[in-house]
Amino acid sequence: MTLVPFLSAKEPERSGALTVISYNIRNGESEDGTNSWEYRFPASAMMIDDQAPDIFGLQEAYDYQVKYLSEYTDGYKSIGVGRENGKKKGKEGGEHMEIFYKTKNISLLKWGTFWLAETPDKPVLGWDAACKRTATWALMKDKRTGKKFFYVNTHLDHVGREAQEKGLALILERIASMNPDGVPMVLTGDFNVTPDDKILTGLNSKMKSARDYAVKSDRGGTFNDWGREKTVKAIDYIYFSGFSSCPVFEVIRKSYMERNFISDHFPVKAVLVF
Repeated sequence: MTLVPFLSAKEPERSGALTVISYNIRNGESEDGTNSWEYRFPASAMMIDDQAPDIFGLQEAYDYQVKYLSEYTDGYKSIGVGRENGKKKGKEGGEHMEIFYKTKNISLLKWGTFWLAETPDKPVLGWDAACKRTATWALMKDKRTGKKFFYVNTHLDHVGREAQEKGLALILERIASMNPDGVPMVLTGDFNVTPDDKILTGLNSKMKSARDYAVKSDRGGTFNDWGREKTVKAIDYIYFSGFSSCPVFEVIRKSYMERNFISDHFPVKAVLVF
């Protein structure tokens, strides 16, 4: 695959700030006609290089989609495993909850993956979920400030209400156990629920939604369904704790490669200040 050169319009770097994106890339195995991965793959790399996040969480990505972004974005490495078997490579591993980080700005200290299930350390189906669901976590260090932070990326089930509620509760339990000292924390993901859903009550008591707390925010929806939905629901999130402020939260609707939709979800972006 050949990627046409693309000139990015990057924002100026902010001192002591971390730029974060959450992006449901739409899994490459879906048959979406002219929206299928084989037609739109360069647009995702263009978006990342244009928006230039320090770190981003990817949902629904198969190993070949992860590999493509690793090769065709500027200066990123990634971590994650397939949700079906916990392996890093192979299409049979299924979707990854991958975390990408710009190595110029961010260093990886340690990471892991757990399943949203009664046995979190095994690749199993949890509660009433329609699919196996995971969360990938990492302890990172910002090379520019020397500050450490945790990053967690997930995708809650789209069917099982018990799986959504208990999966999110499990994530909060893991966050509390991995971060007793209150190091800054970022949680990104496709939660498959809207901001007014009661399932978010526990999370809202522990962390802040960038959508709600940003100085300049964007309340628009994120699940666009390739333009078929009359109402675009907001189901993609960036949550944080331990940061001093969030100047910006944005839904990225910009077109790339002359495509109105680079995925069936619009990516979301936040700037977080240590």
